[in-house]
Amino acid sequence: MWERVVQDGCWALWLVCACYLVVVYITSRGLIGAPRYRLFQARVHDCRARAAILAATISSASVDSADSADSVAKSAVLKAINERLDGFGVGGQVVWRLLPQRAVIAIPLSKLAAAWRALHHAETQLLRLEGPEEIALRSLTLRLRLASDPDPVNNSLGTQLAAHAGDAPAERALLIAATEELHRQEDEDFEREYEHQHIALWLALTGIAAVLLLGLALDHRLSMLLGGLGGFLSPLIGVMRSQRPTSWGVLVLAPVGGALAAPGGLLLVRMLADPELNLLGQVFLHNSWGAPAQPISLAVALLFGFSGTLFSRLALAATGQLVPTSGRTARPGPPSRP
Repeated sequence: MWERVVQDGCWALWLVCACYLVVVYITSRGLIGAPRYRLFQARVHDCRARAAILAATISSASVDSADSADSVAKSAVLKAINERLDGFGVGGQVVWRLLPQRAVIAIPLSKLAAAWRALHHAETQLLRLEGPEEIALRSLTLRLRLASDPDPVNNSLGTQLAAHAGDAPAERALLIAATEELHRQEDEDFEREYEHQHIALWLALTGIAAVLLLGLALDHRLSMLLGGLGGFLSPLIGVMRSQRPTSWGVLVLAPVGGALAAPGGLLLVRMLADPELNLLGQVFLHNSWGAPAQPISLAVALLFGFSGTLFSRLALAATGQLVPTSGRTARPGPPSRP
């Protein structure tokens, strides 16, 4: 049975890698960006509602007031904001794209980050057009939010807002400045997170290519599959045990790293079990690199995929054996026979 599995292991490895590529694509283009994009859509609808209210207010004020120049300027700004909001649905910006089968959501993270910056700019422009009552309400809401913020810089913004409460021009200016600062922090945090996701996804794609190449060159396809299984189980068990939340990058990279660590770990075991070193014993000498289809070898591959610490410890042990002989105490050899 094992011989048949090993013989078909090439096809199994290709199939697993192809399926995992699909998972990586869905993760990078859908699962990571979808929650953030749903929030983006909600904020766009909120901006449209605010713009509609402002349009009605400006039109009524232009009828009752003789100062029409200010109303014309506000109407022009509001028109530009509406055009900007309408542009979010154009194909050149952020698009909620579905495949014909409606099975995969594709959201480019780079476009999403740029769209959030444009939306924040539109929200700031709306603050310049809103009335004093709305500005006072938003200033109070922001002060309550900043009061519980652990960042001292944000706390100081809340203190400055509270100090100028009631002074309409100063309160509006401080509200716009505080909002722009919070938007800048939010954009930088998410862009930094997106950059980490891009790095993790690039490493995952490169690792999958390395798995396929090693699978073709080496007779360790089954051990690589079990290493990938161990890499998948490691964060899964961590989440089930309610440990600290695992990032998308760790979830994506863990199976790929486990698949690559399995044959490397078996080679390290074979090195440390060599009779000239004899650090692991004879049982690992015959159940490691030279016999990857043996049950003990497969179990060791699973452990290497599950635990990156195990691989690093054995790698450090192997590195210690590469120190020049003059820098180490000579190991006593077996007594010579007469």
